[in-house]
Amino acid sequence: MELATFGGGCFWGVEALFRQQDGVIDAVSGYEGGETDNPTYQQVCTGTTGHAEVVQVTFDPQKISYQQLLAVFFDNHNPTELNRQGVDVGTQYRSAVFFHDQVQQQDALAFIQQLSQSTRFADKTIVTEVTPATTFFKAEEYHQDYLAKNGLGSCHI
Repeated sequence: MELATFGGGCFWGVEALFRQQDGVIDAVSGYEGGETDNPTYQQVCTGTTGHAEVVQVTFDPQKISYQQLLAVFFDNHNPTELNRQGVDVGTQYRSAVFFHDQVQQQDALAFIQQLSQSTRFADKTIVTEVTPATTFFKAEEYHQDYLAKNGLGSCHI
């Protein structure tokens, strides 16, 4: 099993999306990329901790590749919006790929370069940050599998 970590706005929709993918063993909502140890949702929402809302994906690379996960990620959020996704605004909602090794880093950068050279986002710049994975802090239990627990189909754009 391998790990992949993505931030694409509100983690509820991102988590639900990855849970639907064949080969994904688990998807966990959490926080990454900030300065505060064990941040709470309320702290992260202030924008002062530096964390992004992320989803840590455990996947079987024999069933789904990291490149396929990147495709799912970039197909389901707007990587040209800086520090926001739709109505969610703030650094915690930034588009981010937290890579776990050099291969993931290279794959993410190559994927972004291909997207940038395509006509998909017209003249807009992709602002997705690609940074090394740091400490992942699991979000509070009520955030885990939030959409399913609350009978919601989606909260994503």
